[in-house]
Amino acid sequence: MRDGLTLSENIEEYLEILYKLSTQGQRVSTSRISESLKISPASVTQMLKKLAEIGYVEYSPYKGAVLTDNGIKVAKKITRKHRLLERFLCDVLKIKKDKIHQQACEMEHTLSDDAERALCHLLELPSKCPGDNVIPECDLKFTSCEECLMQKEEDLEEVGKRNQNLVSIVDLKEHNKGKVSFIRGDYKVIRRLLDMGITIGAIISVLKVAPLCGPVEVAVRGSKLALGHDIASNVFVEAVDGEGC
Repeated sequence: MRDGLTLSENIEEYLEILYKLSTQGQRVSTSRISESLKISPASVTQMLKKLAEIGYVEYSPYKGAVLTDNGIKVAKKITRKHRLLERFLCDVLKIKKDKIHQQACEMEHTLSDDAERALCHLLELPSKCPGDNVIPECDLKFTSCEECLMQKEEDLEEVGKRNQNLVSIVDLKEHNKGKVSFIRGDYKVIRRLLDMGITIGAIISVLKVAPLCGPVEVAVRGSKLALGHDIASNVFVEAVDGEGC
C-alpha cells in the first residue's frame, strides 16, 4: 500500500529500476529499462504510460521517463527495504553473496514498515548494502537515527512520515543549498557533525564535489569544511526555496 494505492510487485520493480538507473533527475530511456528488466520495449512503454497516468513518472516518447516526487518516495522505500534485506541475508544469515540479491527481491515487497525499522535497528543503522550501494534514508519524521532508537517503542502512525524527499549532501550539485533535516548514524557521528557546526536546520551550501567518492567542500554557518564522502553521504537535506536538490 502506497499513499492509499495498492501497487503490484511489477510496478514496484519498475520504480526501483528507474531509481537505480537515473542520476540527478535525468531521464531513463525505454531501451535501457528494457535491457535491465529483460522485458520487451513495447511492454516497458505500456507500463511507463500507466505509471505516468497514476502520477509516479513523467514520460515522453523517444525521451524516456523520470520519477516524480511521489515516484521517488515509493522507489526509495522499496530500494531501502531491498538493501536492508541484503545486509541481513549477508551479515546475519550468512547467505552466499551471489544469492542474496534474488532472495531480497522476493522478500522486499512483503516487508512491513515496522519490520523495516526493526531490521535497521538490528543491523545497527547500516548505510550501505553488501554491494557498497547506499541504503536510502528512512521516511519517518525523525531528525536522526539516535532519535529513532530512543523512541523505538513508539507506534509508526504516531511518528508519521516526511512530506518532502531528502537528498544526501553528496548528491547535491555544486552551488546548491539545502537545509539539514536528517542525520544517519549513532551518537558518535552526530557529535562529530555538531562539532563542525552541522546541526538540524543548518543551511549548507555545496562549493565543490570531488570525483570518485572524494571529499565534498561545503559552507555552513560562515565556515568552509571538507567532508569525507562517507560522512557527507549520511547528512540529508531538503531543498531551500529557490534551490533544486
